[in-house]
Amino acid sequence: MTNMSYLVQSSEQLRKKASDTETKALLYLMNFREDSDEIHYFVVDFFNDLTGMDRYSYKLWDLQSKGASNSSPKSVGKELVTLFKNYCSDINFHRYILFLGGVSSTLRIDSEKNIFDINNINDKAIVKLKKGLKDECIAKSYIDELIATDDKINDFLEKVLFVIDNKKPSDYVKAIIKIHPGIMPDEDILNAIFNEIRDKQASKKNCSNVEGITIETTDQALNYFRHLTSGEIKLFVLGRIINRNPFDKGCPIPFISIYNQFPEEKRVEALEDCKIALVRALFNKNCTDNFWKLFGEVYNIIVQNPNDGIDVIYQKLDNEIKTSCPDFDVLSLKYFIATVKEGIKV
Repeated sequence: MTNMSYLVQSSEQLRKKASDTETKALLYLMNFREDSDEIHYFVVDFFNDLTGMDRYSYKLWDLQSKGASNSSPKSVGKELVTLFKNYCSDINFHRYILFLGGVSSTLRIDSEKNIFDINNINDKAIVKLKKGLKDECIAKSYIDELIATDDKINDFLEKVLFVIDNKKPSDYVKAIIKIHPGIMPDEDILNAIFNEIRDKQASKKNCSNVEGITIETTDQALNYFRHLTSGEIKLFVLGRIINRNPFDKGCPIPFISIYNQFPEEKRVEALEDCKIALVRALFNKNCTDNFWKLFGEVYNIIVQNPNDGIDVIYQKLDNEIKTSCPDFDVLSLKYFIATVKEGIKV
């Protein structure tokens, strides 16, 4: 993007309730949209509460969140102010999303719709919503009142997507872990994983003070490391399920017998190749379901045959599932099996 500048204003520290809502919003962007696979970065409290960004910062999904469970139309309007500021900025955001804990019964036409645009909001509620937005524009010094014209606001509201949170924290984590229900972690573990993602997200606010910073291109926002990536979150979740970071230094103990057969001068390189293949398999968005099916198959065989070695487990794997993740080869798949076996400690 050229000939633009963006001044960071009104970054803020989160209360716990808001942190929960923002983590749900992050996982909504990551897993529950048709274009979720396009989103690579999740930028925390820079442009807004949360901003999704594609791998090269060409597309930005701008998201404001509010945790209250019964927001009035006027309150919803007030919450739109940062999205509106960004709409009026030099940046062309791909999507504007308001993520809400809940709304009052007077707002929606069809109360069954939890994802909707302005066409599902009652006429009377729209009037109050616009009033709330205008009042907040006046209250916020970073928005010029002359910009907040009726035409500008009307055009903006046509572009906003409203999302009502109707899921538990564990549901958002389940959407990352695409494995058989029989080996899905229990509710307590899922909630613990959600809380750890929330804490990682909240910690990004402490990376650097960005209030008052001006950037000239959207990619410069990444220089301040107030972001998580989809791959980082997937890796973290996998590590929690198998109780081990699959990329820890050294060799998994169940893999040592195979590793020791490698020529000595090849060992370090071969082990690194195995880890790289696992990274590719985990982060390959075209094979997400296949990866978790493979993981589920490996997990089940290990649990049912705890004394089997890696070579035996490899032979017991269904060939179709085994070959469904093209990033793996024989050695790297055996490394993955060994990593899972060491982590679950059966």
